[in-house]
Amino acid sequence: MPKPLVAIVGRPNVGKSMLFNKLTGRRAAIVEDTPGVTRDRIYGDCDWNGREFELVDTGGIEPNTDSEMLQFMRRQAELAIAAADVIVMVTDVKTGVTAADQDVANMLLRSRKPVCLAVNKCDSVGPTNPDVYEFYALGLGDPIEVSAVHGHGTGDLLDWCVAHFPAPSEQEDEGEVINVAIIGKPNVGKSSLLNRILGQERVIVSNVAGTTRDAIDSYFENEFGKYRFIDTAGMRRKSKVDDAIEKYSNLRSIAAIERADVCLILIDAVEGVTEQDTKIAGLAHEAGKASIIVVNKWDLVDKDTNTMAEKTAEIRRDLSYLTYAPIIFLSALTGQRVGKLYERINAVANQSAMRITTGMLNSILEDATARVQPPTDKGRRLKIYYMTQVGVKPPHFVIFCNDARLFHFSYQRYLENQLRGVFGLEGTPIRLTIRQKGDKED
Repeated sequence: MPKPLVAIVGRPNVGKSMLFNKLTGRRAAIVEDTPGVTRDRIYGDCDWNGREFELVDTGGIEPNTDSEMLQFMRRQAELAIAAADVIVMVTDVKTGVTAADQDVANMLLRSRKPVCLAVNKCDSVGPTNPDVYEFYALGLGDPIEVSAVHGHGTGDLLDWCVAHFPAPSEQEDEGEVINVAIIGKPNVGKSSLLNRILGQERVIVSNVAGTTRDAIDSYFENEFGKYRFIDTAGMRRKSKVDDAIEKYSNLRSIAAIERADVCLILIDAVEGVTEQDTKIAGLAHEAGKASIIVVNKWDLVDKDTNTMAEKTAEIRRDLSYLTYAPIIFLSALTGQRVGKLYERINAVANQSAMRITTGMLNSILEDATARVQPPTDKGRRLKIYYMTQVGVKPPHFVIFCNDARLFHFSYQRYLENQLRGVFGLEGTPIRLTIRQKGDKED
């Protein structure tokens, strides 16, 4: 079932992320002329000559370093190498072969995987750049000249990779995969939760806030279903986002929310809901995403018989616009209640995609308006003609009436509560659009 996996590796600042973006055709990895920008593994889908495969960008490998972060990055690159079917080692023609290049090449030779040597920054076309011959010294075979900026040589590179893929096997249908974004402020335990779910060291976990910079996709399958988890960089207040890379990371996190089916909104059980938590949760709400409030680090809280009820009441008060979102208390560190997440994710994803027939909706509407009369203003009463559903994810309903100005917000909230009372719709926001007679239905 899995697609072939190609890992892009090399020392820092040779253009790995730019090559990744060129090959995937989208700006999935942050590119900045600063070594160490890419820290975790970033995944993207590729297609070349009808053969689909997955591409993974890794952080720069510094074989000998005392830096804790660089050691983390090296570990992530080693995991990518171990999982890959084909490896692309990227080097820089402008700096030539360095001691770090030789160390990386030796590591790859020990892996016994097919390794394609890509000499990047060969930006001019024409005869072979004589500086390329130096790279034969790495012992990885014939180098391929590429330009991540202009795309020169990428066709030859992809031809080489596809030629070295394992033989295609009968792939079963991937089926319905639920995209799940893990969002929250820095250091709330997003990466720890993902690692606990996957059962492996998939992303870097560190006490240093801001360790994760990109939104990272991880496919996971178990008896409950198929999921694609997106671990996002912790979003800080704008006043605290100082460098350009962190600004890009915030944009990546917002984009991750946009492509998610379900958002896991992580809250620190010890700190409770902060102002930044309300802003992050608000992004998921405004985007119309099904959401689950995940209270992490529950193992660190001193508890008595009322602790969970009191904490639930606090969260409902502070996140009053997310009354529809279920709350789960867990510990990514110990694994407590993590296994209960999957059924919750499935439930809210199904609720967000629910379709209700027009006949059933109007039956509910008739009953609701009979129990509580629509409002009046200056002797003019609101008349509601009918309701229909026009969209899902989130459920979107259009209500036609005689005068939209009479449709007070409080009555909209009443009808929303009636819909939830009958159909559940737990975990998903509801969109109501009010149209008056004569409006077009587009």
